[in-house]
Amino acid sequence: MIITDSYSRIFKTLRVSLTNTCNLACTYCVNENADYKQVSKFENQILKTENLLEIIIKLHKILQFKTIRLTGGEPTLYKNIVPLIQQLSSLDVKIKLTTNGFLLKNLIDKLNINELDSINVSLDAMDEDIFFRISKRRSLYKILEGIEAAKSKNIHVKLNAVILKNINSSQILPLLEYSFSKNISIRFLELMKMGHIKDGNFDNFFSQKDILKVIKSKYEFKKILREDAATANYWQTKSGNTFGIIANESEPFCADCNRLRLDSSGNIFGCLSSNTPLDISQIYENDYLLEEKLNLAMAQKQVLKFTGSNLSMLEIGG
Repeated sequence: MIITDSYSRIFKTLRVSLTNTCNLACTYCVNENADYKQVSKFENQILKTENLLEIIIKLHKILQFKTIRLTGGEPTLYKNIVPLIQQLSSLDVKIKLTTNGFLLKNLIDKLNINELDSINVSLDAMDEDIFFRISKRRSLYKILEGIEAAKSKNIHVKLNAVILKNINSSQILPLLEYSFSKNISIRFLELMKMGHIKDGNFDNFFSQKDILKVIKSKYEFKKILREDAATANYWQTKSGNTFGIIANESEPFCADCNRLRLDSSGNIFGCLSSNTPLDISQIYENDYLLEEKLNLAMAQKQVLKFTGSNLSMLEIGG
């Protein structure tokens, strides 16, 4: 079965939000004026692991994904993440993980190195105080230890850093230098209009142009040709190191986006811009009804530019 649209877009990457619980309270996910509490659904709203696995396998059978990425919330808080990854590793697909890295060290010790193709770790600052200002948590060292643990297992690691003007824009060069010293790829992200930010304060937006200006103050670099369906633009420094920027606002990548999202309750979304969940938890065994839902998900995709969503990353995944 081929699900496509008039722009020849298809679904080849599945992003699975395992939970909408997180152990950080980053300002771009959680409203700073709200009480700092872990956000979670009632247990009866979360799919059982066996049902989640059945849905993923069915979607893969239909769409033949190249990549399945596990996200959250914070996916390492999902109690069955190890057996889930073990089951998914039997599929002919790359299994990737996006995490804040806080619990990564212990998770890595429980995984077979062949079960994960790569791990993206969110790291927004190298300075403890700035890290706390964004995340509301201390112990930055735990994330750095998690990165080292993943590298020691020869798992490919990437860093993601959301850059906020006047908050952590001073951390661009320290983060870049850390990634270069560890031979780890890094991607800087523009702030996205999600959740409380969609119709709220966007004063902290720091553009791709702004990020490049900071990097140019120390490094010479040239742009690398963007791969099809890639979220990031990449550059290479004169010394051969690379860095990327996910410029969702400045340079959207909607035109060839190939991502489908599945949340922890069994809803699919064709685009982060959509506030409309498409529930497949009760119909995924019915090919006709599932195809209908997948076509609706494809219709959610934006053509030119991401328009934002009232859903936070905690609900739909990054």
